[in-house]
Amino acid sequence: MPNTSPHDQQAPPSRRELNKAATRQAITDAALELLRTKGPGNFTVEDIADAAGISRRTFFNYFSSTDAALASIVHGFLDTAIQQFRLRPAEEPMLESAQAALSALADPEAVAPLAELFTLTQQSPLMAHSELEAWDHCRAQVFAVARERLAGTPGGQDELYVHALAGSIISCGKAAMEVWFSRRGPDLTTGSLTELRQLLIDSIALLGTGFAPPASPSAVRSS
Repeated sequence: MPNTSPHDQQAPPSRRELNKAATRQAITDAALELLRTKGPGNFTVEDIADAAGISRRTFFNYFSSTDAALASIVHGFLDTAIQQFRLRPAEEPMLESAQAALSALADPEAVAPLAELFTLTQQSPLMAHSELEAWDHCRAQVFAVARERLAGTPGGQDELYVHALAGSIISCGKAAMEVWFSRRGPDLTTGSLTELRQLLIDSIALLGTGFAPPASPSAVRSS
């Protein structure tokens, strides 16, 4: 049966919450556009605030730095994946749920923000801190959802188990990104994003099998 955690029973967001989400998204979009047009290290908090149509003070209500704003580019993808994960049956093995959640993101464009941020960080050492913040956020979110799923089980009571599981999932995600970039470089076409999505799914599958050698190469390259 589907997972019926408290998250599934939450009331719809209020107008205030929707407005805050819209402001956060406007800041993220402005930061990404400035990154594309000006390049890493060539714009400030003030530039982002101006582009988003907000004050500098409002910016700091949402983010602590330009790095934090750029790292938030991946939040939408992660939030959607976690939402899909929470729809999976509570009794389903966690790694199977993770694979199914990624598979449910049928549109390869869903991984585009993740792919673009990773691509930009590989092209400039100035982006290293943004990449680190993004992965740290992912790790914290995966840890939280793992603890939620494992609550009441022996594994859920073991801090090392939950931390190791979350860290392993993130490491698999990083490995998938690195393999994808080595094959595709800065290619953000639909075919390339489809391959990235499959690599992410395959990396979780490897974790689930205890890294048994695959019978065939991962994610055949698509055009």
